[in-house]
Amino acid sequence: MTVSDTVNYDIHRAENSTLKSSSDYIAIEEPLEISIRYYKSSEWLLEPLMVTMRTPGNDEDLLTGLLFSEGVIRDTSEIEKISVKGNNEGNYDIDNSLVVTLKKGSQLDLKNLQRHFMVNSSCGVCGKGSLNAIEIAYEPNIERMKPMVSVDLITKLPEILRAKQQQFADTGGVHASALFSADGELIHMAEDVGRHNALDKLIGYARRNSILRPFEQFVMCSGRLSFDIMQKALMAGIGMVIGIGAPTSLSLDLARKFDITLIGFVKKNKYNIYNGEWRIKTNPQT
Repeated sequence: MTVSDTVNYDIHRAENSTLKSSSDYIAIEEPLEISIRYYKSSEWLLEPLMVTMRTPGNDEDLLTGLLFSEGVIRDTSEIEKISVKGNNEGNYDIDNSLVVTLKKGSQLDLKNLQRHFMVNSSCGVCGKGSLNAIEIAYEPNIERMKPMVSVDLITKLPEILRAKQQQFADTGGVHASALFSADGELIHMAEDVGRHNALDKLIGYARRNSILRPFEQFVMCSGRLSFDIMQKALMAGIGMVIGIGAPTSLSLDLARKFDITLIGFVKKNKYNIYNGEWRIKTNPQT
């Protein structure tokens, strides 16, 4: 089966204060559930290991490399086979659940292994034991028409954010998430080596200090906008998320399902509106 790694979406482009209909190719993001089948005490055992987000394609290479780099196997000869588990899930008819069968005699400490993946995962849903674990727990209250933001304000945000990124200025190695008012006031910013950690810090600060007003505010992130970023914003009731980088297919699907304005590739005079263009106020002459 040929696996596509991109999907085309209808979007809007803002350039020189004008919105135009367009289209864009988005990298597909889908969860991959990994289970381990191994032989112990005279019987075969099947245990869920983790769920990781990935761009579909070369999944056997991904699993083999992951198990090797994490010390689960020392050689590819320890893998008996990699097989599909259950029916396909997701939007693109992709095998999203795989079972790695290890040969008899392979040594495996599953408790330590699962703990390692849960602590050291690089995204907000990695380490969860099943695909069901990433479903949205409840539908938050998002106001479809708020906040309303000027078409010209968006292009000014990267400069505002960069001017406040002290850790980035010192190291060049951290991400940032910032909470802005609808008129462009930077309310609070958080930095971390992890994109999702920076957003967690921002939301945590806003909640602890009772300053989160989703109908009057929006969030900007310094990196790409993947599913974990959008899920965290959604759970906080935030209706507008802006990123310096690109979104993924799953983050865009989530934005469209819950009427979140999703904006990416912000430059000096242009950006892409992947969803929610109705929250962008254009100039009267445009």
